[in-house]
Amino acid sequence: MIQLLFHIVAVILYALSGVYYWRALESPPGSGRDRRRGALIGALAVVLQAGLLTGDIDHDGHLTLGVGTILSLDAWAVAAIFLMASLRKPIASLGAFIMPSSAVATIGQIFLPASSEDTRITDPWLVAHIVISILAYSLLSIAVVQSLVLWVQESRLRHRHPAQMLRAIPPMETMETLMFEMIQVGFVLLTLTLISGFFFSEQLFGDPLPFTHHSVLSLVAWLSFAILLIGRRQFGWRGRNAVRWTVGGFVLLVFAYLSAEFLFKLVLPS
Repeated sequence: MIQLLFHIVAVILYALSGVYYWRALESPPGSGRDRRRGALIGALAVVLQAGLLTGDIDHDGHLTLGVGTILSLDAWAVAAIFLMASLRKPIASLGAFIMPSSAVATIGQIFLPASSEDTRITDPWLVAHIVISILAYSLLSIAVVQSLVLWVQESRLRHRHPAQMLRAIPPMETMETLMFEMIQVGFVLLTLTLISGFFFSEQLFGDPLPFTHHSVLSLVAWLSFAILLIGRRQFGWRGRNAVRWTVGGFVLLVFAYLSAEFLFKLVLPS
């Protein structure tokens, strides 16, 4: 009962952080009080959820993963990376979208907690593979949010309907540069994830590249981001073209993650 209460508190803190970040978008430029409050409350949510996740996924020294804990773990990683990055990069405006999303994903930890029937992982290298994949997913998640904000900026300016919230968001050129920085780092981590994933596929299936939904979707997602980065470098892709490739690659990656959970349940012993 106490643990459930803490989970609910974490959801409330994420939601409240999102409210303050949203209020910061509507505040006059230069007013950072709501943004600081959003960051502080978000940090409290991240710390609280870290403790809850530790208890949920660590069963007798084994990493235990279920659908709810994977969603919650991803949400925690996205929020934590965002808060750390916002200390050095002008991406605080993304908190209005990231923190509410983390609140929704954390609810999954309440209704779908880890259990003894979920996948148990003991191999430290496989744990490292999962950690790298979560970091890649988290960075690309932030890049997707950034691309959608960039799309809103472009649409508003193109139709000459500026909104108050746009004044709190950095210029489009800055947002675009930051988005591609996130994608580049996320792409490197995604590449490491695929390479290490081939190794574990050979251990599990005897085949370094089995034609499963997870492997095919992961490769297509990787290829999408590779094409986007090449297009950016060689042809100067930007704006809506970059947004489409970013969102498309991320959607494929999400489906690959979901299929991976079912794959683990079928192959790895409980």
